[in-house]
Amino acid sequence: MLGPGERGYAVFDRFVYDLVTLAVIIDPVGTAAIFAALGQHMPPTARRAMAVRGTLIAAGICVIFAFGGEALLRALGVSLAAFQAAGGALLFLLATDMVFAHESGLRQPTRVEADEAQRSVDISVFPLAIPLIAGPGALTSLVLLMRQADGAIEAQVLVLLALAVVMGLTGAALLGAGRLLRLLGVTGAQVVSRVLGVVLAALAAELLLSGIRLGLGL
Repeated sequence: MLGPGERGYAVFDRFVYDLVTLAVIIDPVGTAAIFAALGQHMPPTARRAMAVRGTLIAAGICVIFAFGGEALLRALGVSLAAFQAAGGALLFLLATDMVFAHESGLRQPTRVEADEAQRSVDISVFPLAIPLIAGPGALTSLVLLMRQADGAIEAQVLVLLALAVVMGLTGAALLGAGRLLRLLGVTGAQVVSRVLGVVLAALAAELLLSGIRLGLGL
């Protein structure tokens, strides 16, 4: 039985884990840098409106997937062990992209998607909300984090609270995308992204090993 102090520390530790996982994957700084490049020719008022709208849409998608993602997996006949192992492998690929600054559809829009976005008047839904914010990595992580909560209301609330904080940071970064990019520069944004990629690689390895152990019944 944990005492009040130990229980409080465990709750805080869990919240930090959820927060770091989502922050690293969604990467508000990197997302803001891409958004600044995509919206550089748009009026400031339009960019601000799209930043707010894109963040809210992405948050809604994430919440829906957090609660409905596991049910979808069951309907498709995918075991949680297989999904956790696959999720870990997917996040490891994402971490590799971040560390080596590769461009892929995991974290950034593909060249075809970026070209389409340049021709679009409103990029708040695509590619901002999907896949820049609510991309495969973020949705996979939310299902895994909610699975680790194991139905405990308190743990699920922590996941949602961490998501809310990250979405708030992402919205703020998008609103200040131009200033942020000028402050960090392209090199600074890449340095931040690569450091976060190393952290994500460690988290991905842990998820992959946990999925394998779960599948083997260890």
